[in-house]
Amino acid sequence: MQNIKSWFYGLQRRERWMVAGGAVIVVVTVLYLFVLEPFYAAVAAQEQRVAKKQADLAWMRSVAGDVIALSQNAPMAVVAPANESLVVLVDRTARECGLSSALTGQTPNGATGIRVRLERAEFDKLVLCLANLQQGHAVSIESASIDRTSEPGFVNASLVLNRAAG
Repeated sequence: MQNIKSWFYGLQRRERWMVAGGAVIVVVTVLYLFVLEPFYAAVAAQEQRVAKKQADLAWMRSVAGDVIALSQNAPMAVVAPANESLVVLVDRTARECGLSSALTGQTPNGATGIRVRLERAEFDKLVLCLANLQQGHAVSIESASIDRTSEPGFVNASLVLNRAAG
């Protein structure tokens, strides 16, 4: 540090002013590049995020009336007869969805649950079948493990389904 001081004070007055001015410019530039610029970029990103969320909220509010009208006109979900077991319900629904050949196993899981295994099931049909069980028969999906196969559009799935007792 002493060498730098002696070098600096060894310069002519005009050179010291130039070195000091250059140091100030370097400090200001580093401060801007490493502190202020990232801060301004983060603020701008948050402003864009808020603007997008506000636009999404405005859109949701604009279609809320339509959603309410459609839900009031929608038919009530058909609940399976209380005496139909979950095993029979899942088997019947799988056949209706075109997944009977993919259904490879069903094992009871507690009083109101069932473990289901499907192999080489069409993914789109599986999603529709699960939606039908959930919306039309009050069957909830407790857990699902879905793995793709080498064939596009087909999956292997292990599901745990439950239906409320009653």
